[in-house]
Amino acid sequence: MSIATRQTISTPDGPFTILADDAQRVLVSGWTDDVDRILGRLRAADRPATVREGVTDAASAALAYYDGDLSAIDDVTVVQHGTAMQHAGWHALRRIEPGRPLTYAEFATHLGSPNAVRAAASICARNAPALFVPCHRVLRTGGALGGFAWGLDVKQRLLDREAGVPALIG
Repeated sequence: MSIATRQTISTPDGPFTILADDAQRVLVSGWTDDVDRILGRLRAADRPATVREGVTDAASAALAYYDGDLSAIDDVTVVQHGTAMQHAGWHALRRIEPGRPLTYAEFATHLGSPNAVRAAASICARNAPALFVPCHRVLRTGGALGGFAWGLDVKQRLLDREAGVPALIG
């Protein structure tokens, strides 16, 4: 792939950047306006040679999500490169319902490998199209947030939004 389109939108959680290929498939996304940080979420072999600013189809889905349509992100097409288990995991992440997060252990069981908790966590850590593949919906045993590439504050606000918790105004 040689050319990708980058669009940054404003969200309540900060700037959100989407990088999409020429077919409008999301390659990577996250809460930053730093293109190098976005590109750093991709393996070197998967990075586009050229990134141009433009409009992505996925931006409207992200904005609709922030306007309360939590299912707006479900049909956004993404492209990820990885192992068969990673692909199965990324697909499974998209089936976790908003407001019903799983623990890493439950996620591993859901993948058919109950003892592969570390592998389940690794699948989340290597997820490039954040929000559209909602890795934020996986928590540590006991409900602790665990890790999130874009910060635990963003992860908590996403989970609160999906659980119907009103945002604090202040």
